[in-house]
Amino acid sequence: MMRWVRRALIGRPLHNRELAHEKLPKWKALSIFSSDALSSVAYGPEQIMITLVAAPGIVAYGYMSPVALSILLLLAIVVLSYVQVAKANPGGGGAYAVAKKNLGEMPALVAAGSVFADYVLTAAVSVSAGTAAIISAFPELSGNEVTLDLVVLFGILMMVNLRGVRESSNAFVIPTYAFLLGVVVLIGVGVWKSLFDAPYILPAASMAKQQLDWAMLFLVLRAFANGCSSMTGVEAIADSVPMFRSPEARNAAVTTYWMAGILGFMFIGISYLIMHYHIMPIPEVTAMSQLAEQIFERSPMYFYIQITTMLVLYLAANTAYNGLPVLMSIVAKDGYMPRYLAARGERLTFSNGIILLTVAAGLLIVAFQGNTEHLISLYAIGVFISFTVAQSSMVVHWNRERGAGWQFRAFLNGLGATVTGIIVAVITATKFLYGAWIVLVFIPIMIYIFKAVRAHYNVVADQLHLPEESYNQGAEVFPKGKHIIIVPVATPTRVVYNTIRYAKTIGDNIIAVNIADNAEAEKKLREKWQLWDPGVELKIIRSPFRLLMRPLIQFIEKKEREKGPNDYITVIIPEFETSKPWHRFLHGQTGLFLRNALIWKTNVIVSTVPYHLKE
Repeated sequence: MMRWVRRALIGRPLHNRELAHEKLPKWKALSIFSSDALSSVAYGPEQIMITLVAAPGIVAYGYMSPVALSILLLLAIVVLSYVQVAKANPGGGGAYAVAKKNLGEMPALVAAGSVFADYVLTAAVSVSAGTAAIISAFPELSGNEVTLDLVVLFGILMMVNLRGVRESSNAFVIPTYAFLLGVVVLIGVGVWKSLFDAPYILPAASMAKQQLDWAMLFLVLRAFANGCSSMTGVEAIADSVPMFRSPEARNAAVTTYWMAGILGFMFIGISYLIMHYHIMPIPEVTAMSQLAEQIFERSPMYFYIQITTMLVLYLAANTAYNGLPVLMSIVAKDGYMPRYLAARGERLTFSNGIILLTVAAGLLIVAFQGNTEHLISLYAIGVFISFTVAQSSMVVHWNRERGAGWQFRAFLNGLGATVTGIIVAVITATKFLYGAWIVLVFIPIMIYIFKAVRAHYNVVADQLHLPEESYNQGAEVFPKGKHIIIVPVATPTRVVYNTIRYAKTIGDNIIAVNIADNAEAEKKLREKWQLWDPGVELKIIRSPFRLLMRPLIQFIEKKEREKGPNDYITVIIPEFETSKPWHRFLHGQTGLFLRNALIWKTNVIVSTVPYHLKE
């Protein structure tokens, strides 16, 4: 039954040779890896506006235009310099991989921790923003934000991604392009109306700018920092170069340019419309909803934009699902994360990484109650730290390679590193008290975890490597020793019969051990054992306090002390398996507890002989 459910949910296993069919063409990759960046226009410009009008009595709305243009210029610099990362690192891994190659361990781990934080926030913010979009259109759903977020996160995004890259691209490509169409129509019609169809007359003071003093500068910089949330997701393509069709690096670069051009057009268009129609914050109504209603009223086009916005924001989390598991697999191969994160699952996806991302994003959503504005306060700092590390790494790379045109490329990456480094400082200063401190604490914790995991693997490797004396020695290297077999028994049954029969195949030194709490029970067992006569010594230990585990373990420990240095003790536990899972609750779990207690003993091998009941 469970196998059928598993197949229905995630599909049949895929053969290794089918991996090539899971790679993506550029037009599909755009919807998969750019949905986060492209969908950010639904909340990025809005966050600028919300910040500028947050302080009562301060006229700051007019600063939205220079802030938006600054972010557009920043996008151009980052994209031009970040394309170099994809070209120079076709194996994927983005900032982590190039930093490890050019700057060393610590900068690489800083990048890995930063990108991990950014991707988890991407999933949480995108899903929360999607729910906010649909609640703007259907206010009756208000109050169920966290439930809706978790249903989408676990029930849709995780399950679709567990089915594989091709499945997720097929599911997400239509909503992404439908959203792009809706936004282009919204901007086109909105700009047309603003220019030719009875332009909206703003109050004279509405676009005024208060003098730029220190308080106003801080507010403008914080608006800029919040608007930089539109830049997240730019790194996803460089992290996932191997998932493109050949030639991977070139296709990744072209897709990055496509993404940047579309994002820049939509970002500046939405920002212009927000300023033109003087959109202000309204509780539980997004700026996109206000714009769509202002331009199309409550027509079918309004609901089309809201629904496609909701879908693409939900699907924007898919950028994290395609970027982070790949990155974690690379970090895991280097020994800084659990090894199982590097293994592909049945559907050729990094399924363990997908599950880890889902759980982490779900915890964030619950912790912040699905509040997009609060989650945004944590956003962007991680990705800009990784931008800075990546661009700095590329400067070292070009200086080392010194190929054709390396000076220009080094300058481009140097400019990108300088600009994004300044942005890190701005975001840290302006958003520190609003939640950025959480990310700044989280990244060092992740670095500590990375190094602890690597240290553990190094210690394990040192202890598990073959002893030097074993090489070129053949069978002579194995010392001679005895094998002592201990079988805990309660009373002679078919289960004990099967266990004794198995024990006799691996050795003759067998001891059956019983724990009896009274003389009568001991007498009855001896009589049954003599009648059966399996040819095995029976040792009965009296336990007047009715303890079972302690006397048995003490007996095993005594045998362990008495054995020779090359001898081994094997404890073979008889167990029967019930035909129905709930039947197990009707029986004691002595075998399970004994196995868990003995597994830590040196030179004690624990084995179980199961007997399966038919009814």
